[in-house]
Amino acid sequence: MPELPEHLELKRTRVSCNADAAVDTESILYSGAYASLGVDNSSLESFFKDFKIEIIELKDDMIEFDMIGIDAALANAFRRILIAEVPTMAIEKVLIANNTSLVQDEVLAHRLGLIPLSVDPRLFAYKSEKDEPNEKNTIVFGLHARCERGAPRCTVKSQELKWLPNGSMFPLEIENKQYGSTSTPRTYTNFKSSQDELPEFSGNPICPTYPDIT
Repeated sequence: MPELPEHLELKRTRVSCNADAAVDTESILYSGAYASLGVDNSSLESFFKDFKIEIIELKDDMIEFDMIGIDAALANAFRRILIAEVPTMAIEKVLIANNTSLVQDEVLAHRLGLIPLSVDPRLFAYKSEKDEPNEKNTIVFGLHARCERGAPRCTVKSQELKWLPNGSMFPLEIENKQYGSTSTPRTYTNFKSSQDELPEFSGNPICPTYPDIT
């Protein structure tokens, strides 16, 4: 199989870092880019031969690996696929009853959503916008922290998040007013049974992955 001249091969496979800027950063993906020289730019055989993955570090909650012999655009496509397709669960909706701290409600809700949870998403069903939250598709946490006047400054950490296996404690005010005080107050979740009674969580309570996140 014909080979490219050295200067074209370097341009195709390398990024050069000059004193003022990096050059040759564009990817040449078109298979016929070097057809006039008799070179196929996207041979599957060469890809299978050169491509490999080396695992650098592997833990329960993270993996670090190198993808060798692949174009940056394709590597980025793999990255986006992993972000979109790997199942994850996070705090999405935050109901705040009383927040007198220096952290605004929106900032607090955003920071709660960044806390990783120690739970297997495959144990839950996907919840669409039309589904009501229940014990099979929703996790509920409660956060109660208080700093007394005159006491040292209180630092709230992720370990303060407590799993509520029976669901939300916040009543739906509109519906409860509609049906009156004689009926059982409805909350924002519709749990028919406690999650800690399910075999998946009976001996494995749900909690944040890291207890010391501030």
